[in-house]
Amino acid sequence: MRFDVLTLFPELFAPLLSAGITRRAFETAQVDVRLTNPRDVADGNYRRVDDRPFGGGPGMVMMAEPLTRCLSNIRAQRTDAAPVVLFSPLGQPLNHAAVQRWSDSTGAILVCGRYEGIDQRFIDSHVDEQISLGDFVLSGGEIAAMALLDAVARLQPGVLNDQDSHHQDSFNPALDGLLDCPHYTRPEDWQGQSVPPVLMSGHHEQIERWRREQRLRLTAQLRPDLIEQARAAGRLSPQDLAFLAARA
Repeated sequence: MRFDVLTLFPELFAPLLSAGITRRAFETAQVDVRLTNPRDVADGNYRRVDDRPFGGGPGMVMMAEPLTRCLSNIRAQRTDAAPVVLFSPLGQPLNHAAVQRWSDSTGAILVCGRYEGIDQRFIDSHVDEQISLGDFVLSGGEIAAMALLDAVARLQPGVLNDQDSHHQDSFNPALDGLLDCPHYTRPEDWQGQSVPPVLMSGHHEQIERWRREQRLRLTAQLRPDLIEQARAAGRLSPQDLAFLAARA
C-alpha cells in the first residue's frame, strides 16, 4: 500500500520511518510512505503557501493552489484512485475499525494542515474523508498522520515479532472490542507487589479466564460504552455476563 503525505514539515516523519519495530513495514515498502512538501510547487521567491484569511481574524490559512498542484503531481504518479484524507478536528475519531480498514486498503493521500486551517475550496473540491484524533487541537496534521501510519504498519504481516501480538490489543475484534488486560514480567516480586498467582500456575485455561475477567473489569470501569457495544452485539458469554453482574 502507498500513503502520500502532503506536509510542510517532512522532516518530522524521519523518526517514525527509521526507528522502532514498525520501521520494518516502511523499509520494506509494505507501507510505502512518500512525502511531498507544498512549498516545492509554490510560487515566488519565498515559496508562499499561506495567506491572511478573508474577513479578518488571527493566523494564516493554507492556500488551495499549492496543495492542488501537489495533489495533481501525486495523482499522475499513482495508478489507483486513492482517497484524499485531511486530518482535522471536524473529522471522525480514529478508532481500531478505521485503522483495520486502512490496513486492508491500497493506501491514501494524507493532507496535513497547518496554521488556522486550509482554504475550504480545496477541501470541498478534493477531500474525501476527514479524520480526528480526538476533541483537541494540534499544531498540524503531522502527528495525526504518524499515528495512523504507525497503527497501520503494526498490522502488516511480519512487522511484529509475534504475528498474533496485535490480536491481543485493546479494541481488537479478537478480544470482542474490550480493553486489554494487565501484563507482568520478572521479577515475581517488585517493591512488595507480587504477580497474580494464577499467572504462575501454568494452568492455561485458568489464566485465559483470569485475563478475560480482567478485560471485562477494566472495560466496565474505564469504558462502559464498550461493554454495552459488546453486549448489544452478543459478544459476551453467559459467564461474562455473570461476572459483570456480580461486580455491579
